[in-house]
Amino acid sequence: MRLRYKQILLPIKLLSIVLILTGIGLELWNLSANFVTTQISESLHPIVWFARFVVGAHLIEGIIAAYFAPRKNKIAFKYAAYTFFVGTVGLLELFDPENE
Repeated sequence: MRLRYKQILLPIKLLSIVLILTGIGLELWNLSANFVTTQISESLHPIVWFARFVVGAHLIEGIIAAYFAPRKNKIAFKYAAYTFFVGTVGLLELFDPENE
């Protein structure tokens, strides 16, 4: 990978991890509020739906990484978890010919 490309990946990875954990936390908060028959603020509903979409997309990316990781001599579960948290960057690194 080019140096400039590598330099921008670290902030993207860190931001992705923070946002995925925030999305998971928001969904857990919503589920716990529904469990005790209260509701979160109406203004947060679009954010919760967007977080569900993003977590679902990251889950699909993690499944793809788990499928292809053994073919690249990587441990499937570890790389799937890594890709779940960093998103598309993990898949880009998995399929980068320079990483082989």
